[in-house]
Amino acid sequence: MRNPILLLMGVSGSGKTTIGAMLAGRLGWTYAEADDFHPPANVEKMHAGIPLTDDDRKPWLEATATWMKEQDGPAVVTSSALKHKYRDMLRAGRPDLRLVYLDGSHELIGKRMAARHGHFFPKKLLDSQFADLETPGPEEHPLVVSIDGPPERIVQEIIDRTGLTPRD
Repeated sequence: MRNPILLLMGVSGSGKTTIGAMLAGRLGWTYAEADDFHPPANVEKMHAGIPLTDDDRKPWLEATATWMKEQDGPAVVTSSALKHKYRDMLRAGRPDLRLVYLDGSHELIGKRMAARHGHFFPKKLLDSQFADLETPGPEEHPLVVSIDGPPERIVQEIIDRTGLTPRD
């Protein structure tokens, strides 16, 4: 059996990067932020406040899926993965992928996005993220975690609910 990969998904501003990096650090696992796999044209569109299309997202999803396929050890990867078909594409090469959905309200995430600085994703695109979001269904066996709390608590909840052993 291959080493596990946890995919932390949710809309922009849900805390994927913060939670993912902390979780990988606690577990001693490899970490990747899928935003790093976006082609420059996608980043430019988002900077300009233009929502990405499925065609825009395809090379990004392919690059993320390739990274996951190449992992020999356990890893945490963060990606919005908003639609079922995106998650299916990511899961195709890693059927052992474990989905963690970081769930939060539009209001909470909007407040968080308003407070952050230096991120290429403007707050005005949040509506498009929620419009595209297809909440993971039971067939995807998601671990649904509320983001209404401090990152440390969220990371601990993921560890507790998955039964993973942190590196001490």
